[in-house]
Amino acid sequence: MNDFKRILALSPHTDDAELGAGGTLARWIEEGKEVFYAAFSIAEKSVPEGLPQNILEEECKQATKSLGLKGNNLSIYKFPVRDFPKFRQEILEILVSLREELKPDLVLLPSLKDVHQDHHTIAEEGIRAFKNTSLLAYELPWNLLSFELSCLIILHPKQLDKKVKAIECYQSQKHRNYTSKEFIYGWARSRGVQINAEYAEVFEVIRWVIR
Repeated sequence: MNDFKRILALSPHTDDAELGAGGTLARWIEEGKEVFYAAFSIAEKSVPEGLPQNILEEECKQATKSLGLKGNNLSIYKFPVRDFPKFRQEILEILVSLREELKPDLVLLPSLKDVHQDHHTIAEEGIRAFKNTSLLAYELPWNLLSFELSCLIILHPKQLDKKVKAIECYQSQKHRNYTSKEFIYGWARSRGVQINAEYAEVFEVIRWVIR
């Protein structure tokens, strides 16, 4: 992992990358790696009634800042939630632009096995745009029927704490059971047990490029 200096996390909606890889992103930022984050929707149609339509955009800024991400390393786009397949070409063009601008040597993205149509679109177009780059898919178990546990990354408690704090920034999503502190810690604990560690996050290796 020391060979990877510039890392890009692709998040279909604000909060996906924090849920799937927040602890790992916090660890890499602590280690001095340059981490970038791109979210493709602020999911206005999914915002609970009575809250501002842009609340997820503001919560994402707070969440990524709590992980240690630099403000200018965050990109937020506003594709309509659940309609990504209609905008596949536009999304691909953004991904190609990110590739050329950032030149990441590692990209995180959803799994191709993710059943959510927006997640699956980002996975497919992300692989297409970054086919010459190392690729890891993060785990979102509530959207997965299967997942290959081919890469486990150990987290220290302070990194998991940062993940929890980042997810707590999404107060508009606190009604979702997978955002609870108990679930986040239990999930990381179960993955840690698999490699005799306290905590871990798990990824699928899609492509691993050694230069």
